[in-house]
Amino acid sequence: MKPTQTSRITGFYNLTVSERLEQLQGLGWLDSSDIQILQGLSSLTIEQANHMVENVVGLYPLPFGIALNFLINGREVLIPMVVEEPSVIAGASFMAKLARAGGGFHAQADPPVMIGQLQILGLTDIHHARHKILENKEELLKQATQSDPLLSSLGGGARDLEVRVIEHSPIGPFLVLHLLYDVRDAMGANAVNTAMERIAPRVEAICGGKVHLRILSNLADHRLARARCTIPTDQLAFEGFTGEEVRDGIIAAWAFAACDPYRAATHNKGIMNGIDAVVIATGNDWRAIEAGAHAYAARNGQYTSLSVWEKSNDGDLVGTLELPLAVGIIGGATKVHPLAKLSLKLMGVQTAGQLAEIIVSVGLAQNLAALRALSTEGIQRGHMALHARQIALSAGAKGEEIEKLANALIADGVIRIDRAVEILKSWRKIT
Repeated sequence: MKPTQTSRITGFYNLTVSERLEQLQGLGWLDSSDIQILQGLSSLTIEQANHMVENVVGLYPLPFGIALNFLINGREVLIPMVVEEPSVIAGASFMAKLARAGGGFHAQADPPVMIGQLQILGLTDIHHARHKILENKEELLKQATQSDPLLSSLGGGARDLEVRVIEHSPIGPFLVLHLLYDVRDAMGANAVNTAMERIAPRVEAICGGKVHLRILSNLADHRLARARCTIPTDQLAFEGFTGEEVRDGIIAAWAFAACDPYRAATHNKGIMNGIDAVVIATGNDWRAIEAGAHAYAARNGQYTSLSVWEKSNDGDLVGTLELPLAVGIIGGATKVHPLAKLSLKLMGVQTAGQLAEIIVSVGLAQNLAALRALSTEGIQRGHMALHARQIALSAGAKGEEIEKLANALIADGVIRIDRAVEILKSWRKIT
């Protein structure tokens, strides 16, 4: 009988690495070949890396962890996260646990429509040129779709065309053509760029101008993903804080980010801690996701929070998050890197939209973790407890010394490398 898969695995944090892998295999999340990849026995090779980027001289590993407790659109999901910062995975996992009491995360992603841009210069009558292009819209859409017959056969291709007038720029007025292109389960950069190259000569012939740049936009605001969660107030209470105090503190902390760009930058960085970690794990372009997210946060003229936190009519905490998420499950590193392929398998992802729904849910959980800590006990308590292990390692602790030294630093309340070295030397001198 196939084991029941659940992301609610108690005590996972206290297990050794081998015990964690054994438990994941026992629950049916992993098989023996997956474990070999995770242990580095059959992961990315130097030969594979050499075909991925230029001037390869080695590999650069990062920690690959699993966030637990996620229930997304009624489905149990384990979340692979590649991140070097302590507390990120633990924070997301704990907030996902709280969200389960309110039904977990409810997420939705728009169709995978990307924007390609043509910059058109040298026009004598810019408004007449715009109308000429729009008069030939259907021809241009057909030509763009024909640029990728495989994508077209899967239901993708050009969906619409817009033409914007840039009245004022350092070089004077010019036109920008936007091609809206459905890229199906790809991130879509190559498909869009190819389509833009294909239609550029015809655009020039139609309007009499000169096409300069031909490139996709990372502000993928036709490809948004959104998530929502409800946290029952009683789930928020802990260590002397009532649920109402925590709820109101989180909403007040969000309000700060909503109106102040200095706070919003750090607030959104916390959201991206979770999002980037999953994007990297799946071999997607985290730089493109970052660019799109921050541009979207400033779309109304002031940089602001990507998330919203408020009180429901029942008094519960409700959070929502919306941002562009142009991620794919085909092409690029997603099909080359063994860990990227394993990450998609682990999540049971079937479409790019489903992956976006998972990622935006993780971003919302990560945001909640940061706001809860900031508005109650402070960000340093949990973060520094995890950071203490890194300090112990940096000081040269080995084996059982690592946990022992981390605990000693926490007890001292002085989590610094010089103090760690001092303690370690005193222990070794005694023994």
